[in-house]
Amino acid sequence: MGPALRRWALPALALIWAAMATAGEQPAHLSSEVFFCQKDSPLYGLAQTLDDDLLFWYDFLGSSWRSRLPDFQPETQLSEPQIEARKKVCDNVLPYLTWFSNQSIFIQFPKARGIPHVELFTLRPLVLGQPNVLVCSARNIFPPVARIIWAFQGQQLTQGVSSTPVFPVQELDFQIFSYLEVTPQVGDVYSCNVKSLGGKFDSMAYWVPKDPIASKLLENVLCGLAVAVGGVFMIVGIVLLALSFRVRSSD
Repeated sequence: MGPALRRWALPALALIWAAMATAGEQPAHLSSEVFFCQKDSPLYGLAQTLDDDLLFWYDFLGSSWRSRLPDFQPETQLSEPQIEARKKVCDNVLPYLTWFSNQSIFIQFPKARGIPHVELFTLRPLVLGQPNVLVCSARNIFPPVARIIWAFQGQQLTQGVSSTPVFPVQELDFQIFSYLEVTPQVGDVYSCNVKSLGGKFDSMAYWVPKDPIASKLLENVLCGLAVAVGGVFMIVGIVLLALSFRVRSSD
């Protein structure tokens, strides 16, 4: 591994290793809070996760916590003085870790994972002509720097786009989600392109409406199911009523 990769590996993973070392046996669920720093943007990252799901992250530009779920706040939050203290520790330790990794040939640090794994899917069941949200999930990101570019029919999109920061997950990995508001139609082609700021990787995934549920058909199916369930309950009621009359007549 070259010096550049070591500079990425050490700062991003030092605190994660410390958190995982205290886990002991594999728990049913793992709640973690990870703070990392690095030489490239984003310089700092702070996130709270449950297993591989991002719950909250700290917006360093806005100096505030943000939630992935609306109206849901973390039970415990680091205060701004605590966060500033961690930033100072990270800034002070980072040069020494970088120097140490460059000098030592006996320490094996994780290598950059390379090309991320990208998936595209809808947030809700697909119905043509109905508003939906297209989700781009990119995993296997290391170093934790990524930029997501959406495109429709080959043209870049900027409106209706929102993204999470790159956040840590299990197995010393990083992930990012991006969301795009869409109204799918036949023939649509969407793409999600994941890029690194340094051009170390470039991965793209495409999405087209496939096997959608027509809204009219869905209404008919639901109506038919409701009628069928109602008919079953009516038959059961008639049978129970007949049995009740038979028991009374025998008495």
